[in-house]
Amino acid sequence: MEAEKSVNIENINSSGQNETCMKRNHASKELAAHGTLEFPCAGYSTFFTDLDDCTIPWHWHEEIEILYIKKGSVRLQIPGKSFYLNQGEGAAVSSNVLHFLKAEAYCELYSLVFHPMLVMGNEESVFARKYMKPLLENGVFDGCCFTWEEQGSYEAKFVAAFEALMSGKTGYEFSVRNYLSEICCLLYRKFEKNLDENSFEANLDSERIQKMLQYIHKHFAEELTVSQIAGAADIGNRECLRCFQRMIQISPIQYLLKYRIMQSASLLAKNPAYNISDIASQCGFDSPSNFSQMFKRFYRCSPREYRKHRITADLQKNGDRRYAISNDTK
Repeated sequence: MEAEKSVNIENINSSGQNETCMKRNHASKELAAHGTLEFPCAGYSTFFTDLDDCTIPWHWHEEIEILYIKKGSVRLQIPGKSFYLNQGEGAAVSSNVLHFLKAEAYCELYSLVFHPMLVMGNEESVFARKYMKPLLENGVFDGCCFTWEEQGSYEAKFVAAFEALMSGKTGYEFSVRNYLSEICCLLYRKFEKNLDENSFEANLDSERIQKMLQYIHKHFAEELTVSQIAGAADIGNRECLRCFQRMIQISPIQYLLKYRIMQSASLLAKNPAYNISDIASQCGFDSPSNFSQMFKRFYRCSPREYRKHRITADLQKNGDRRYAISNDTK
């Protein structure tokens, strides 16, 4: 698929996804452009091997994202919900919703990421006012998987859209837009009966968790307390703990630790000249020994072993097994 990048299809492994397509600001908003201004849609084929950290970290973007599992299985998580998807199944994530993905090794995932304007045309169109705005702005649709009855229709439409985008043939844009519009119609029908429900509490939690994650990502190298994290959202410590548990099923301190470890792993791999003590300090650890102990809990190896293994694997391309992050620390 490498030759198809001109039509916004990218073939990447999980490391490439995290390092090139997952550039984020401090609020976890993904900074990469999906498609072009003229045609805001991009397709991604992601293959997770046993050499990679099989996760796509918490992030959000203005575009809608729809997924299809070509092979293997994944856990897709949005604030307050988890979806377990197997081969042949799919899911959708709404605009501006935080999401996280954990895949098993040797999983192949296809995704289409598109701006709602591709389907709406303009803000005043019937597609925008009658369908897309109620669907995206009410808050009832944050993410979903498809029922067995819905799955056949969704799968056919997704595969048709993905193949049209991949082909790059004259007029493929019409086909992609048509199939994505049909998927959006399927989503509207799925949530139509609930669009008048009051979702204020869920929206408030989403705003709070984004503010607190933004604060952690900006200040992770400093000494942080629950009070400071809670203060970023103007709430108390107890409500902060409840909000984290409701939305992403992990405590703020556990999330901070995991984020520090992931940042340190990136520095170890990208900066061979940095010594372990400097990386520990830059990532908020009070001592190299504490850093090494925490790192080993997550990656099941020491920082030095991880760096050596990553460098060797990068040089050999298909070298020895890398160390996947452990879920036991969650």
